[in-house]
Amino acid sequence: QVQVVESGGGLVQPGDSLRLSCTASGRTFSSLGIGWFRQTPGKEREFVAAISWRGAAIKYSDSVKGRFTISRDNAKNTAYLQMNSLKREDTAIYYCAASTRNLATSNETLFASWGQGTQVTVSS
Repeated sequence: QVQVVESGGGLVQPGDSLRLSCTASGRTFSSLGIGWFRQTPGKEREFVAAISWRGAAIKYSDSVKGRFTISRDNAKNTAYLQMNSLKREDTAIYYCAASTRNLATSNETLFASWGQGTQVTVSS
């Protein structure tokens, strides 16, 4: 069973940057597709970004394209979400998810393993 753990959330001001990290165990990390999703109270969870096994394929939601960057370091068993130019509307719980599919996909059903989430709050 794959276990996923996110870290790096916090409280930042609008315009600031933050980097989230995601580690996964239980399967060779380089054979896991990684996705980032986020959720705010009362709203459905939404896709943020995804990256395929070795980073050949990457996908972003329109709302973060140009501001967020997803990457991975398979030697460190870690994926990252670099978030720049943060806006108040980026405030959410951010979840990392792992898929056995070699895809960069926004389809939640393809991600079988999920972390507990990390809170990101953007406020002045």
